[in-house]
Amino acid sequence: METTLPILSFSVAAAASAAAAFPKIKARIELSRAKHRSLAGHSKMSRRVAKLLPFYEFEGDKYFGCDGAPDNVVQQRKDAFFRLASLYAERYPRGRAMTKEAAEKISDLHFTETYRVPFQFSRLVREHLGTSTFMESSSGVTVTDVDGNTSYDLTGSYGVNIFGNDFYKECIEGSEKRAHALGPVLGPYHPVILENVQRLCQISGLDEVSFHMSGTEAVMQAVRLARYHTKRTHLVRFAGAYHGWWGDVQPGVGNPIPAHETYTLAEMSEKTLHVLRTRKDIACVLVNPLQGLHPNGNAPGDSSLVDSSRGGNFDRAAYTEWLKKLREVCTERGIALIFDEVFVGFRLAAGGAQEYFGVKADMVTYGKSLAGGLPVGVVCGKKELMRRFRDDRPADICFARGTFNSHPYVMTAMDEFLSRLASPNFRAIYDGLDTTWNGRAQKLNQMMTDANLPVRFANFSSIWTVKYTTPSRYNWMLQYYLRAEGLSLSWVGTGRLIFSLNYTDADFTEVAERFVRAAEKMKADGFWWHDGVLTNKNIKRQILKEMLAKRFGR
Repeated sequence: METTLPILSFSVAAAASAAAAFPKIKARIELSRAKHRSLAGHSKMSRRVAKLLPFYEFEGDKYFGCDGAPDNVVQQRKDAFFRLASLYAERYPRGRAMTKEAAEKISDLHFTETYRVPFQFSRLVREHLGTSTFMESSSGVTVTDVDGNTSYDLTGSYGVNIFGNDFYKECIEGSEKRAHALGPVLGPYHPVILENVQRLCQISGLDEVSFHMSGTEAVMQAVRLARYHTKRTHLVRFAGAYHGWWGDVQPGVGNPIPAHETYTLAEMSEKTLHVLRTRKDIACVLVNPLQGLHPNGNAPGDSSLVDSSRGGNFDRAAYTEWLKKLREVCTERGIALIFDEVFVGFRLAAGGAQEYFGVKADMVTYGKSLAGGLPVGVVCGKKELMRRFRDDRPADICFARGTFNSHPYVMTAMDEFLSRLASPNFRAIYDGLDTTWNGRAQKLNQMMTDANLPVRFANFSSIWTVKYTTPSRYNWMLQYYLRAEGLSLSWVGTGRLIFSLNYTDADFTEVAERFVRAAEKMKADGFWWHDGVLTNKNIKRQILKEMLAKRFGR
């Protein structure tokens, strides 16, 4: 009996410990199941994988024949590459020289110049296909560089340019005149701020406003306030979504240290909704509506275009249903639902994504276009979420300030923007917007089909991405053919095209014809050679073999 009792006590204790641990283990498993299966959904794994990838680059004939193309196609590609290089050297002499000089001192430019294409091909591209980063003027839907080359603008100024460059010039010009008397006096408010706040509350349907100097800052403050008022620690972001470059919303590659209070979950997933219903540590959920174009996928860029598996397809009905479910769960659990509309705000509808999808958020962040072309970030939120202190605990505050918040020139430019947006005549620009841009995408897709070209387009209104239908390791070359045809792209190449809404049918037709011409030339030059056997899976396996060989010196 004496021997049995200690054993029995130990068994009971072990059973009690197991019972206590079971809910935690169950919650951990449910959290893991709610992650997207891609690396975008596993931030820790993506960081580990990124550290293991070795650098290597192709040289000589391997550069133009890494897909197993025959010798005649390799020579055809090589000749075309250097023929294009000669065209670039002739067309962009001043701009290329300025870009090369600037890249030695501007770290942002050094990064973007390096990561325009997959790293295996980068050095030769930088040496021979460098373009001009320096622009001198804009007009209508075109920009002109320092060498005098005029191109159709498909960059959208990273989302700022919704209504056309001339629109923003007018906003900034009006802003300068109105703010000149006060000048850069910081701290006190310019009187125009009252009108801005009133309009922003009306647009967002929320109670209070906080001004910042960038979209990243606005999202930081929204998350901080959500944590402060819910007294919970964790934020939820969705796989692939971009919310700025600060640590908590960029837990994977790009962040030197891991984020410990961030859950990266799968979008449009019932398992994710279950996690939100059952966990008690979630303060807020961040939604970037742009992800509707490529749920759970990273922002597309040509630097990651290693094959032809890039996706993209916007299903408005399905994404709306997802957001409504998300809204219900967040309301049920007291979780702050934050719409990050820094990118899409005012592009989809005058009332932003909330109006477009018919779903109300607890907090909304705006930026980019809102200040009429000047830097800005704004948080709009419910009164109970925006308060930065507690009446009963005077030392318990949620601090956030910035020297340039509410800058007079930014505030007057914002008023210029919002005044135009409020005009009934101006708002007519939104009438039939989806029909217009969906029709244009269908038109260009049909042109590509008719020309038997392996290029297709997916769009979320006026935001587009390019997809490829033939397995290839050279799709990244299309951006250089497009630039040669007078189409201005951002550093991500064909990953994201952003049209301003002042594109006329005639403008778009010209862009479409140039797209087809560029693709025809690229096909004629052999970059879409295909032996009928190569698949995207084959390409990825080949890249894995190349990396292993480099890693282990084989």
